[in-house]
Amino acid sequence: MKRLRIWRRWFARRFGYARLICLVLLVGFAALRIADPAPVEELRVRTFDHFQVLDHRHKTARPVTIVDIDEKSLKALGQWPWPRTKVADLVSNLTRLGAAAIAFDVVFSEPDRLNPDIAADTFRSLDEATREKLKALPSNDQIFAQAIRQSRVVVGESGVPTPNAELDKKLPQTGLATLGEDPHPFLFKFPGLLRNVPVIETAAAGRGLFTIVPERDGIVRRVPIIMQAQGVIMPALTFEMLRVITGTDTIFIKADKGGIQSVGVKGFQIPTDKNGQLWVHFARQDPSIYVSAVDVLEGRAPADKFSRKLVLIGTSAVGLNDIKTTPVSPAMPGVEIHAQVLESALTGSVIAQPNYGIALEFLFAIVMGILVIIFAPRFGPVTLVGVGALFASILLGVSWYYYVRYRLLIDPTYPMLSTTAIYLTLIFASFVREQQQRKQIRGIFAQYMSPVLVEQMAQAPEKVVLGGEEREMTIMFSDVRGFTTISESYKHDPQGLIALMNRFLTPLTDAIIEQKGYVDKYMGDAIMAFWNAPLDDAAHQVNACEAAIQMLEHIDVVNKEREEEAAEGGHVYIPLNVGIGLNTGIGVVGNMGSDLKKNYSVLGDSVNLASRLEGQTKEYGFPIIVGSKTALAVKDKFAILELDFIMVKGKTEPEVIYAVAGREDVMHSAAFQRLRNITIEMLACYRSRDWQGALDAIERGRKSEDADTLEKLFKLYEARIKVFKETPPPDDWTGAFALLTK
Repeated sequence: MKRLRIWRRWFARRFGYARLICLVLLVGFAALRIADPAPVEELRVRTFDHFQVLDHRHKTARPVTIVDIDEKSLKALGQWPWPRTKVADLVSNLTRLGAAAIAFDVVFSEPDRLNPDIAADTFRSLDEATREKLKALPSNDQIFAQAIRQSRVVVGESGVPTPNAELDKKLPQTGLATLGEDPHPFLFKFPGLLRNVPVIETAAAGRGLFTIVPERDGIVRRVPIIMQAQGVIMPALTFEMLRVITGTDTIFIKADKGGIQSVGVKGFQIPTDKNGQLWVHFARQDPSIYVSAVDVLEGRAPADKFSRKLVLIGTSAVGLNDIKTTPVSPAMPGVEIHAQVLESALTGSVIAQPNYGIALEFLFAIVMGILVIIFAPRFGPVTLVGVGALFASILLGVSWYYYVRYRLLIDPTYPMLSTTAIYLTLIFASFVREQQQRKQIRGIFAQYMSPVLVEQMAQAPEKVVLGGEEREMTIMFSDVRGFTTISESYKHDPQGLIALMNRFLTPLTDAIIEQKGYVDKYMGDAIMAFWNAPLDDAAHQVNACEAAIQMLEHIDVVNKEREEEAAEGGHVYIPLNVGIGLNTGIGVVGNMGSDLKKNYSVLGDSVNLASRLEGQTKEYGFPIIVGSKTALAVKDKFAILELDFIMVKGKTEPEVIYAVAGREDVMHSAAFQRLRNITIEMLACYRSRDWQGALDAIERGRKSEDADTLEKLFKLYEARIKVFKETPPPDDWTGAFALLTK
């Protein structure tokens, strides 16, 4: 608790209580969005409703026909349910007219009450012979099942609020496969399942749930594509039709930790929300896709209404109670909602609320909230209103763009609600706090500081706070060899010396910045830079080495230009040679300095070692020398050559150092591999006190191609070996060499 109070006081002193309250409010709104209570969800879905009203789906094709059990059919054929023989005739006629597949938006859960065997037991005045003849006749359900077998029919099933004690789970079920996470926790669930009588269920090519559950406000926006009823995972009636016409045996459910992403069969991948529900992209109600059932039975329906089309059999009759409300229509038959789902899928016109949509909403809310928390106290009310209107317009525009361009539903209401609440909280708090805070600061500091400084502290006290952090970083030091000699030639031309420094420091700096480095400071002709701060850089070792090689290439270009200029002007040309040291390690980085001047810089042993490595480039004859951590991280990207095992002043542990001889092309060259092998052999002999073996390796190395690049290294080891022959190292010698110079 004590630490919590200290942290709270520190935050309040630096940022103010109002901002702390707003941060808590920001977290609270995030929790509110996760909990997603009814008012928050309704605000969101109502916004999506307006999107559909403004830009509903425009039909470009009509691949679905509805056979309507309408008032006209009920008047001609009697009340529903009709005898199954009549329904069988309906299926047979549709099959003959060329229907690609047929689906029933009704369920046949009980045997037909007009089956001959039931009639035989119902009629009282039948003689026994007639009664036996009736019982011997095939049932209406069997006749219906026979018609189903001769076509491609998907029968409908219904999710019900109570478990079905007579549910037979041995009846056929659609094959399912899962890609990714287990979808069970996310599925829309019904406690019970109402199926068709077994003879009909078995004869069908497919079976799916047609149950549509409106949302809290009674509007149908989403239809489950895959769901669970009484423990059985089943597809929707419409999606089962797609499976049947594609000839696919299995439905694939793709899910991640956030929920279900999509449901698919061959040729169709339907994006869903996390619960496996499709946001239906509604079109206006379309009477042209309806055909009266009685017209089909009596042969008056035109063939082009059914040829190669998906046919849904359902009802628009008010008395059968299947009328729903959608965002674009106050009264739409449930069977047409199924038709709209099919039309959207078949024409590729679907909308979706992606699982990452909530992440975007959080991002918008956090970014806008933090911007308001940071900048609101600094702006006037007119500016704030203008900026707020701009942000709201951008947010609505982005959401509308995603809907129109990609048919994705991104909620603009939660970020706007969160930001507005934070803004109002800040405005209210500022009136209470502002005068009190200024009065307090003036009273404390007015007698010690000038009014200008006191006013600045009153406006933004956080400006006087310094900070830092520990990070793994790659540090670079570069220096121009012999620059003192070069500068002496400019002792009567100081402007020319400055121009020369700018001439080579500019391309060197460009190389560092292009490779995501941060230039810490210039020290005359030297540069200090580092990587992985202030921005994260996962490849900071590779980027630093690439920058070092580019720096050498830039210096070569500058030297070539200067040599040509010297030849034309008739003056002496002295080339610029750069040495670069790189080291990777933990450093403390942050704004360092005084209240008057700060510098974003880094401190630590890793910095000191990088400086020492730069100083050793002239001793080893390689322009780029790196520490072991850097070399280990880049060994697959650059030509790395081990140089020595050294003990640096101020450190207790020795360090293996390496040269960067080039990029990957050099690493794979035969010449580099030969020199590398010679160096490895020389170092192995040297560290095992085989002085003659080391000298022999050096002599072979001098006879190799490009051996001149190792001449300084060879001479350095020859000198050491000469000393060790006269004065052998102690018995506990590890091969490490103590550096005597920087």
